[in-house]
Amino acid sequence: MTGHPAPLFRHDSRIRRDRNSPKPYEHVVSVSGGKDSTAVYLLAIERGMPFTAVFADTGHEHPATYEFVERLAERTGGPAVIKVKADFTKAIERKRAFILKNWERHGVPAERVERAASLLNPSGNPFLDLCMVKGRFPSAKGRFCTDELKLVPCWIGIERPILADGRTLVKWLGVRAEESFARSILMPWQRLGDPVPHCLPKAAHTEAADAGWRAYVYRPIHHWLRSHVFAMHARHGLDPNPLYGRGAERVGCWPCIMVKKDELRLIAGIDPAAIDRLEEWEHIVGDVSKRGLSTFFAAVDDPLFKPGAEVTLDAFGIRSFVEWSKTSYGGRQYDLVAMADMYASCQEIGVCE
Repeated sequence: MTGHPAPLFRHDSRIRRDRNSPKPYEHVVSVSGGKDSTAVYLLAIERGMPFTAVFADTGHEHPATYEFVERLAERTGGPAVIKVKADFTKAIERKRAFILKNWERHGVPAERVERAASLLNPSGNPFLDLCMVKGRFPSAKGRFCTDELKLVPCWIGIERPILADGRTLVKWLGVRAEESFARSILMPWQRLGDPVPHCLPKAAHTEAADAGWRAYVYRPIHHWLRSHVFAMHARHGLDPNPLYGRGAERVGCWPCIMVKKDELRLIAGIDPAAIDRLEEWEHIVGDVSKRGLSTFFAAVDDPLFKPGAEVTLDAFGIRSFVEWSKTSYGGRQYDLVAMADMYASCQEIGVCE
């Protein structure tokens, strides 16, 4: 089946009821540059209602993705995509002050303290700045990237102002049941009891509760198949993100820390500059980490990792994993992360694709 299921182009009855609500509804479409969020953007155009489109710039995307998002309105006639971006300037200042005050008395050599403090300046790249603040990269058990780089800037720049203005927020997300078990059990329409990103301070959650802010998540393509998504692109005469044509399965963070073996091999092959960048970031983040080392992929996720093994960039850095991605039978034969936390934001919210 290559077309769309019959119900796809009818106005959802819940949306019609929204229009009769005493509180005006504001529709916000999350755009990532990927196929699913683009399909939702196109669907919102077809539904003929005003909406806001927002893209959270992580600083860790392929140039083709940035170009695709920037030209989306021009190519479709839809609304311009608003770009939001996390700013970790204050967090970096706090970490620098902490390092200068505490590290040396905790046994860190003075030269390492001096180097870390000199490196702790905002780079303007949200992904790198966040990792410098954390002193590590995201991982399967610590996927703070989606919350900090996507949900928070969208909340601060777009969502909170809508709610504070007395309107009801409806977040349109490109989540499909076909993608994973975690996504298959999500509801197409869901009231958010607390619309504030979990990582923000308690005061933000209290403010939302006290003000009685109303927010919903709408997943209009939850029942679509991959073929339906690309059929929507074709319906509007829109070529998908060109990375799909080069073999990519996902075009969010480039690469995502949850990348699969064949995806990592592809990225290393078609975009070696991305691997060079990560290698540089491993050195920077390691230098501002108290441990003195940080690898893009957690060493314990390496199939050949053994407890007690010495972790070095040579053994467990990005270059090592790229070499592993080239192995065939007899090599390391499973994804970097075999088990994903099904309730992490990137699975539950689905703003990366």
